[in-house]
Amino acid sequence: MAKRKKTNSGLGNKILNYVAWALGFLALLLSSLVAGYYFGYEDAQADIAKKEKQEQAKRLALIQKLEKVSKQEKKSSVNTRLKEVLKKQSKEYTSASHEFDDKKMSLPPENIKREIKQSPSKPKLAIIIDDVSTPSHVNAIKALSLPLTMSFLPPSAARPNSAKLASKENIYMVHLPMEAQNYSAEEPYTLRIDDSQKVITQRIGEIKKLFPKVAYINNHTGSKFTSDEVAMNRLIYALQKKNIYFVDSRTTAQTKAPQVLKNFGLDYVARDVFLDHENDKGYIKKQIKKAVEIAKKHGTAIAIGHPHKNTILALHESKDKLKDIELVYINKLY
Repeated sequence: MAKRKKTNSGLGNKILNYVAWALGFLALLLSSLVAGYYFGYEDAQADIAKKEKQEQAKRLALIQKLEKVSKQEKKSSVNTRLKEVLKKQSKEYTSASHEFDDKKMSLPPENIKREIKQSPSKPKLAIIIDDVSTPSHVNAIKALSLPLTMSFLPPSAARPNSAKLASKENIYMVHLPMEAQNYSAEEPYTLRIDDSQKVITQRIGEIKKLFPKVAYINNHTGSKFTSDEVAMNRLIYALQKKNIYFVDSRTTAQTKAPQVLKNFGLDYVARDVFLDHENDKGYIKKQIKKAVEIAKKHGTAIAIGHPHKNTILALHESKDKLKDIELVYINKLY
């Protein structure tokens, strides 16, 4: 029988050892890589979280800064817009006293007998701002964020865009020029006591076309017109045909509006307080307080002011006083 050759077991063992060492080294290498990845990932995550936290802090600081700036801008926005009003309107500025001839008319009317009542709800006050006719007027009024009723003068060469400005508002009035006893700066198309029914009806028709949403008008000046019973009958007749209510600015104690409106079966609605007969902020604030007191006494009241700097500032500084009543647009008063 032939002899079998011996296998080289020593060589095989060496190969196995090399393979084992290689596998061990590979395992160690892989473990290192995994550990490095794991710890590196944690570090990366921590770094990302830190950066996100820093970014959030920066964003928060920016927001706080913007809020601070916004508050400062909001606080100064009224003054800024008022400066615009004065800059653009100073040349044509006239005292609110141009509205009436008798100084006593700046006081609350004494000859209106109203029932003193306890209102079941909060007393209501409507503040009408007359003579509105320019963007600067509208901007200054809106800067107050109060429900003030703007009464627009009809368009003229001096203020061609008043009707366009009014069209952007949900509620507004028209400040209709009427003949005064003594006033030199009369508006174009002022209604006069010798105007016929046809002329007055035609003018009210034009106003309705210019201001389609108008439901209330009040008189601009008009001390002579409103004290003439025939003229007032013609006006109320024309207004009724267009479903427009008359609010008496009470520019004269001799106004015939109460009697005429009663004859038509309509309620008499009139101004209680002129806010800015005197162009003094302290005086205007006192008048605002007076209007609030009248509202509390009777349940309702109407005040009239103008878009001048001190009037707007006085309203801005009287917001705490106005909290005692409900400030409403004219259509929510009755």
